[in-house]
Amino acid sequence: MAHTFYSVRTGKNKNTEGFEFPEFLDLFFRAFQNFREGGYFDEYLGWACVDMGPVQGKVSDVELDILLKVRKQGIWPIESNLPDLGEDDVFDLIEYLFQNVSKPIDGTYHDFANCGMHWETFNKSEGETEFAQSMNELLALYKGSFELSPKGEILHKPEKGFEPIFEADVPSNDDNIKSRVSSAVLRYRRHGSTIDDRRQAVRDLADVLEYLRPQVKSVLTKQDEKDLFNLANNFGIRHHNDQQKTGYDAALWLSWMFYYYLATIHVLLRKLGHESLNQ
Repeated sequence: MAHTFYSVRTGKNKNTEGFEFPEFLDLFFRAFQNFREGGYFDEYLGWACVDMGPVQGKVSDVELDILLKVRKQGIWPIESNLPDLGEDDVFDLIEYLFQNVSKPIDGTYHDFANCGMHWETFNKSEGETEFAQSMNELLALYKGSFELSPKGEILHKPEKGFEPIFEADVPSNDDNIKSRVSSAVLRYRRHGSTIDDRRQAVRDLADVLEYLRPQVKSVLTKQDEKDLFNLANNFGIRHHNDQQKTGYDAALWLSWMFYYYLATIHVLLRKLGHESLNQ
């Protein structure tokens, strides 16, 4: 376990809650340079040789590729645009670099003018793993609560104490349930998700419970079942009518409903699975 130093432990360090964006940006750029100098972007984004000059990678025009995929101009080359980058830009770049990173494995050394390694063999999976680990170490130091997923997406970190529920597999063999739950979790946690996105995520989880409703009757009392579905119906999540409560703090309540429904789905599926085994 990493040591937590005195000023951070005691809360006297101004960065106890994390670095502000300018410091995070500097750390990101240094990490990017280290990966680039290590040859991790050579396969896809190209490299430079003292004899041949710029050598094209699998991506023939990086600026154009970013424009088409990220729909942004003015973020590449990173070093030329660094002062103008915002948080969304950096997160877009992290996701883009994840898609184009690969670990150099073998090659030849070009000793003229200390040119360096000309890498020829790469391992994409290992490159992604190492890049994600590095980015997550940086994101953990940032004041924002984010992480880079194994699939290369910037996501909001779970609330403290709820990490295990995101790491646990959905206990069902029903692909409809598993895909709906996974989609709802991703929609809710994705960086830049809006209140409407989060409301839709809660609605999707409520739909999963509705799908399970015929089976749920065997493991819940009638009142518990009623309360479970009234929550979504009475707070403007699913069915709309003039009796619904809408004057609530959406961000706060949607967060609570999301975790409540997600945990309930896991518990019910495990309970249903247990009942099935005992029949």
